[in-house]
Amino acid sequence: MTLQDDLVELRRALHREPEIGLDLPRTQERVLAALDGLPLEITTGERLTSVTAVLRGSRPGPAVLLRADMDALPVHEKTDLPYRSRVDGRMHACGHDLHTAMLVGAARLLSDRRSDLEGDVVLMFQPGEEGEEGAKLMIEEGVLDAAGDRPVAAYGMHVFSTTIPRGLFLTKGGPVLAAADTLTVTVRGRGGHGSAPHRALDPIPAACEIVTALQTHVTRTYDVFDPVVVTVGSFHAGTTDNVIPDEARFEVTVRTFSAATRDRVREGLVRLARGIGEAHGLTVDCVFGIGYPVTVNDDTEAEFAARTVREALGEDRYFPLPTPATGSEDFSYVLEQVPGAFLVVGACPPGRDLATAPSNHSAEAEFDDAILADGAALLAELATRRLARATV
Repeated sequence: MTLQDDLVELRRALHREPEIGLDLPRTQERVLAALDGLPLEITTGERLTSVTAVLRGSRPGPAVLLRADMDALPVHEKTDLPYRSRVDGRMHACGHDLHTAMLVGAARLLSDRRSDLEGDVVLMFQPGEEGEEGAKLMIEEGVLDAAGDRPVAAYGMHVFSTTIPRGLFLTKGGPVLAAADTLTVTVRGRGGHGSAPHRALDPIPAACEIVTALQTHVTRTYDVFDPVVVTVGSFHAGTTDNVIPDEARFEVTVRTFSAATRDRVREGLVRLARGIGEAHGLTVDCVFGIGYPVTVNDDTEAEFAARTVREALGEDRYFPLPTPATGSEDFSYVLEQVPGAFLVVGACPPGRDLATAPSNHSAEAEFDDAILADGAALLAELATRRLARATV
C-alpha cells in the first residue's frame, strides 16, 4: 500500500468512531498504533489523552513543532458516506480526522529522512480543540519542552470543506483567525399579566433593544479594518403568550482580531447592556467568558510556509489568504509562545460547488481524502526545511 492508501484507511477508521472533548481513548489508541515502529520518543497526557512524539534528527540542532487536533463534534452525521460515523450524535464534521492522519503521515516521512534532519521534530496530537483548550493543557503538561529546548517554529493546518478550491493552501502573516469570547446577558424585571404590562417590569423589550443595540455599537465604535463580529445565537424568555416573565436571557459570540479591540469590546458591550437595562428600570447581569485568543502568524514564518508550498507542491498550490477567517483555534496558545504559521487548505470533494457545499461543522460536511498525502508531505517539508534554515 502507498502512504496515501494508509492515510485514507486511518482517516476513515477515525471518522467511523469519533470521540469528543479531552478524553479520546480509542483515537489515542489508533494514533499510537499508527506510530508504532517509528523511531519516536512518545509520551501521553495526564489530564487529556494527548500524544506527544519526538523524532530526534541524526545531527544536532533546534526543534520544530507540528500539530494536529484529534477531537470530533457533538453533531449527528447526515452524509451517505460508506465510512460515516457509527456513533449517534458525534461526527468529525470539522476535519480533525484528516489533520490526525496527515500528521501520522508526516511522522513516517520524517522518520524515513531522519538522517537528513538537523534537529528534532515534536509531533503534537491534541484532543479538545473544540472549546476545551486542549492545546493550553498540553502546553501546561510540557509539550513545548518535549525535545528539551523550546521549538524555534510551530506549524499547523486546517481543512475547509467549502469556499477554498481542493488542494489549495492559504496563509498570511499577522492575524489569521479570530479570538472567540462569549457574553451571557440576563435581564431581570418583574413578571405579571400580559394584559397589564404597566403593572410589571417587562424584561423582553429591553433585552430585544440590547440585541439590536449591540450591532449599532459595533459599527459605530470599532475600526472596520480591525473588525468585531457579534452574533446572538441563543435567546430565551417566558413560557406562554399572556405571561410577562421575570427575566430574559441571551448568549452572544464575540469575535475580534486584535488584543486591544478584544479588551475594548469586552468593556463596551457590558456597559451598553447595563445602561439600556438601567434606562428601563431593570437589572442586567453580564458574564463575559474568555475564549481562545487571536491566532497570529509570525510574518517571517508565514512567508516561509508560503514559499515551501510553492516549491514543494507547485506554484499553483498556494494563494495568499486575503483576510483573517472569523473562526477561532486553540493553536493560538502555541503561537503566543512560539513563532509559527497556521495554514488552511481546501478539501471540498470533486463535483461540489464551492459556494454551496456544506461548511465545516455541518452535519453534511464532507472532505476529500485526496489531500492527505500532500498535507503530510507539506508538514514534513516545513519541518525539514525549517531545521535546515536554522542551522545555516
